[in-house]
Amino acid sequence: MSVRRRSLLAGAIALPFVARAQTQETWEQRKERLLHEDFPELSRYAADNARILAAGEKVNIVFLGDSITEGWKGKRPGFFTPGRVGRGIGGQTTPQMVLRMMADVVHLKPRFVHIMAGTNDIAGNTGAMTREQSYDNFRMMAQIAKANGIGVILASVPPADHFPWRPGLDVVGPIREINAWLQGYATAERLTWVDYTPVLGDAKGAMKPGLAYDGVHPTEAGYDAMATVIEPILKARHA
Repeated sequence: MSVRRRSLLAGAIALPFVARAQTQETWEQRKERLLHEDFPELSRYAADNARILAAGEKVNIVFLGDSITEGWKGKRPGFFTPGRVGRGIGGQTTPQMVLRMMADVVHLKPRFVHIMAGTNDIAGNTGAMTREQSYDNFRMMAQIAKANGIGVILASVPPADHFPWRPGLDVVGPIREINAWLQGYATAERLTWVDYTPVLGDAKGAMKPGLAYDGVHPTEAGYDAMATVIEPILKARHA
């Protein structure tokens, strides 16, 4: 067999393996790719947004957030009754969420938006961030919503005493600091403030036993506890 034929044969045999390898993209690899190709991950909910708009579905509230919001719909889908739309994306930081405000919130014309973020800013998932940078992003999200006649429900950063993907990082202090700012901002801007800390956290700033499977992401019981806080607010607003 000639060298050329052996080379072609080897290439033909390798192709299925290459194709298979390309389909086995890990979550981390996908996130890294999207940071360069689709930083805010607008592609994530594009099809569902189009479906909602085409169907003329009424949207009462959009839950915008990171993995904690995303996991809420996965673990407690019954919470998302008609009119409640989940738009959480695991690993996201506030600058990514700012860029999703139009496509994932404003265009759906909801009456309210529930904004919960900050965990991944502290972790530095998209690079180191100052507190003021995070605060500016919260300001931008709130102002975009208000400019479009959307009521803002600003939620606390859920408690945690460590991040498994950032071992050794101090998180209790930063979470408390951000939450203090969020509460003050909500009061000053007349936004609705929702604090999940009392039902989720212990005195040291960690998640209560049984409410998070890794100290950060709520279990079904954790989401049930959160529901006891937010449901009365949503019912009062018919959301």
